Amino acid sequence: MNPRPAALTRPDGSPVRVLVVDDEPDLAEVVSGALRYEGWEVRTAPTARAAVEAARDFRPDAVVLDIMLPDRDGLSVLRDLRAHQPHVCVLFLTARDTVEDRIAGITAGGDDYVTKPFALAELVARLRGLLRRAGMTRERAADALLTVGDLTMDEDAHEVIRGGQPVDLSPTEFQLLRCLMRNPRRVLSKAQLLDLVWSYDFGGQAHVVELYISYLRKKIDAGRAPMIHTVRGAGYVLKPVAP
Repeated sequence: MNPRPAALTRPDGSPVRVLVVDDEPDLAEVVSGALRYEGWEVRTAPTARAAVEAARDFRPDAVVLDIMLPDRDGLSVLRDLRAHQPHVCVLFLTARDTVEDRIAGITAGGDDYVTKPFALAELVARLRGLLRRAGMTRERAADALLTVGDLTMDEDAHEVIRGGQPVDLSPTEFQLLRCLMRNPRRVLSKAQLLDLVWSYDFGGQAHVVELYISYLRKKIDAGRAPMIHTVRGAGYVLKPVAP
């Protein structure tokens, strides 16, 4: 899908660049998809050597770096990356979750540390935080406002209004609605929504998506013409109400 550009960009308005380094193809694809959904430019690398070469060519603003790579460990890759780009933001992504591992990653110069399994929304939020603190990006306030028909979402203020009435949503409901509002009239499958709202290895529990869609309908569509529609065998779509 072709997502709406995210509010977070480079100072010159061009897309944020992120390099994803992981030897698990499926995981790299899911993470890359979530970052592209933010409007960012993404490249992937399956090995330490490929990561260093890609970084020199791509000049990323941030790197999502697995510590356990097939040819070298991520800590040594970090040193090579920083030798050429001292200010690049590095977020370690790894199955190693002991306190000692976290300390080793941060001591080596990593900016943040996320353990597998993880929620994609958290990963994106942490990257946004790193980029903001590094002063490498800017936000365009206008892009924080999503509007579909009489439904409006302020992503920065975490506020939702339909027909002039505020709608109180839980954090998960908010994330799910944001996915739908960023892709109006586009059908999103249950698998896509699981990847974007929950975690990459959630186990394919499609009933969770169905449950939260029902929650959203009660809050967004209750007493009004429905905006959230089920497309049998395909997924869900958000559409403005026809005048």
